[in-house]
Amino acid sequence: MTSMADHTIPTGWTLISLRPQGQHAGLRRAAAKLGGATVALSPWRLQRLQGPAVEQRLNRALACARVVFTSPAAVEAAAALQQLPAAQRSPWLTVGEGTARALHAQGISEVHAPQRMDSEGLLGLPVLAEVRGMDIGLVTAPGGRGLIAAQLEAAGARILRADVYQRLPLVVPRRKLSRLAHSGTPWLLAVSSGEALQRLWQQLSPGWQQRLRTDAIVLAASARLAEQAQALGLLRVVRSEGPTVAQMAAAAHAALTAPAAT
Repeated sequence: MTSMADHTIPTGWTLISLRPQGQHAGLRRAAAKLGGATVALSPWRLQRLQGPAVEQRLNRALACARVVFTSPAAVEAAAALQQLPAAQRSPWLTVGEGTARALHAQGISEVHAPQRMDSEGLLGLPVLAEVRGMDIGLVTAPGGRGLIAAQLEAAGARILRADVYQRLPLVVPRRKLSRLAHSGTPWLLAVSSGEALQRLWQQLSPGWQQRLRTDAIVLAASARLAEQAQALGLLRVVRSEGPTVAQMAAAAHAALTAPAAT
């Protein structure tokens, strides 16, 4: 992480976190080290799925020629249902570094993760170069990572999906928006999920949407997310190398030390 002794960083700025409820601690610590506060605007909370049908779908997915885990939450939910090391019979893949770490923590040795930590990076991995006629397991949650399944199916693969957790929508409390209204600027909006950004945006009044357009700098974890933010009128965008806390902290440092941020 960038040295915290950089005195060009303004004080009193605010990080807006869209991570799931209860998963803001890493970003909050990173923001504090850079002299910022954090306002958490979780659009959902995560809930593990259980039951015989869930276990059956997971077992079928894990037996495929390739298995893709889309998030650390997917790994943790699957591990609660199945001993993962005993289930690995083929290469397992992840979208990013955090998910790969979660699999390693469960005792999985063979993990393929792209350097570009998004759906497009995953689809570019050599182990997915020739997938026609192949069964690919997708361990995920309803509504997430649709690009992966769609492009693999378009390439001729058969997707066996195992939804092992779900995202339960949350209403953003007015008190959180009130706190943000009185928080220091610039506001840095950390975006690692397009669905999270969309769910937040749909809850905001036109006045709040305009305020974010005016006061927020988006930290976008991929080019696709940057384009999505810009389509909403959030034109001040800084690209992060990926969605991890360290990568978002580096993007925050870049945004805060740019001439327009001071």
